[in-house]
Amino acid sequence: MLAGGPPFHLMWSGAFDPDRPRVKRRVDLRRVLQFFRPYWRAELTVLVCIVLVALLGLAPAVFTKWIIDGALAAHDIRGVAIDAGGMVLSALLAGGIGVYQGYLNSLVGEGIMRDIRTSLVSHLHRMPIAFFTNTKTGEIMNRVSNDVDNIDNVVTGTLVTIVTNVAIMITTIVTMFLMNWLLALLALAVVPLMILPLSPVGRRMYDVRKRTREKRDEVESLIQETLSISGITLIKSFVREAFEHKRFFAVGTDLMRLEIRLAMVGRWFIAAIVAMVVIGPAIVWFGGGLLHIFRGLSIGTIVAFAAGGLLGRLYGPASALAGIQVQVVSALAVFERIFEYLDMQAEGVVRSSASVKPAILSDVAGEIRFDHVTFSYVPERTILHDVTFTVAPGKIAAFVGPSGAGKTTITQLVPRFYDPQEGGIAVDGRDVRDVDLDSLRRHIGIVTQETYLFHDTIAANLRYGRESATQDELEAAARAASIHDVIASLPQGYDTIVGERGHKLSGGERQRLAIARVLLKDPRILILDEATSQLDSENEALIQAAFLRLMSGRTSLVIAHRLSTVLSADVIFVVEGGRIVESGTHALLLARNGTYARLYWTQFRDRDGTALASS
Repeated sequence: MLAGGPPFHLMWSGAFDPDRPRVKRRVDLRRVLQFFRPYWRAELTVLVCIVLVALLGLAPAVFTKWIIDGALAAHDIRGVAIDAGGMVLSALLAGGIGVYQGYLNSLVGEGIMRDIRTSLVSHLHRMPIAFFTNTKTGEIMNRVSNDVDNIDNVVTGTLVTIVTNVAIMITTIVTMFLMNWLLALLALAVVPLMILPLSPVGRRMYDVRKRTREKRDEVESLIQETLSISGITLIKSFVREAFEHKRFFAVGTDLMRLEIRLAMVGRWFIAAIVAMVVIGPAIVWFGGGLLHIFRGLSIGTIVAFAAGGLLGRLYGPASALAGIQVQVVSALAVFERIFEYLDMQAEGVVRSSASVKPAILSDVAGEIRFDHVTFSYVPERTILHDVTFTVAPGKIAAFVGPSGAGKTTITQLVPRFYDPQEGGIAVDGRDVRDVDLDSLRRHIGIVTQETYLFHDTIAANLRYGRESATQDELEAAARAASIHDVIASLPQGYDTIVGERGHKLSGGERQRLAIARVLLKDPRILILDEATSQLDSENEALIQAAFLRLMSGRTSLVIAHRLSTVLSADVIFVVEGGRIVESGTHALLLARNGTYARLYWTQFRDRDGTALASS
């Protein structure tokens, strides 16, 4: 039994629900590090390079001490030359290793960026239609493009920089204590002052960054809506340029204020760090001077600390780590937005009563059965009420009725663009929620009133129906859809670029290309949602003949626009107020003199008696 299926919240447990608030939770850093796992070999090599460069970086300070306390004190010119040569050699080796490390950093970082962006886009491709109808396109584009770009620095360099700075600090501290432990303690005295304020600054940065990204979503959405072809046409037709200017300026001002706050967060902290970088050497000079006077500490040791590079190798990485920590906390706010999308349940969830692995739908005959289906896009408004009908394999079913009656909704439930809250839909006796979603949709071809074409060649758009189609097959499908002659007349033929959303073609030409694309797919079930609405009478007659050949032996659900489609249907379902109020053939429904007859006489016949269909 299909009726009485599991409630909607059980069928889609964890799935995207537009009415359910999105869960906000802090990002686990371990989850971010999972993206680094495929590149562990390169990362290990980077770690070796970091250690080598850190050790070689100590050479100038050590050679400085040896020159002052050894070679210069002994007037040993050969010793001076050897120590100076050691400095040069260590610098050259460190530079060469650093170049190779930079290559590996880029390889790992850019690979991770590719993986994150691919994971996000692929997951979005699997999101249900409800997600896209309830989310602004600008917000989606902002997360896929700008958000991923904003973590570029963290992924491609920050983590490596952290390890590098830590390695430099550890090797430097060890060297300092080996030279003089008292002077090392004095040098380390200011380091805690660089680190203690990190937590409050990081939290503030995190919160402001989140609000900034949300405001950027709003800006991106406005750009997407107003600069599209449809949007700009609407603006110009209603002379709303001034209004859009004010609206965009207001949102841009909000973003500007947030960006200023973001820039100012931690400024005082950075200023304090800069001060510590100056105060630290002053303490070392003073303490070293006292140790030299009272304990005989060598001048070479003091110079190696203060001027030979050791303090620079301690305070530089410490201040860098402080700044990096703020950047990482800020980037985690962006990661949270990315993982929020990745954590949304994709479509295709089977019912809890189904097997763990959904069945593959194959050898489809094409029977379609609706069993007491009730559906609503939002809880407050039910679109379909207890809809029950059966379409036998290979039959043509037409749906007629006033606009908003629920005809399109019925056809969208078959390929599981949405799932009903009550009842069920079956193909060949098997509930569509129990089968693999891809295998279901491979057997369904859809042509809608609003045709979408990619900004690509005509051939590429046609091959979206079947990637392996040959040129002869493309032309055969185009001839069947009465579009081949138009394509052949173009200077570049099938290699012609159709433009954004196909706007270089007329509405009828786009519609016929869409029909040819479905012909190439060769599905067992057809859904035609006012598919001939953009065609003139001459082309419509040709297309109707092609449709009749295409629909022969296939189950077809047709939202009727022309009476010729209704007349050829094996069964007509009259939809009104979300219910099927009548069903039967054209002649039978006219004879009943009910709702269909009323629609026919009021909407399907013009002054000359010529039949005109309208849904």
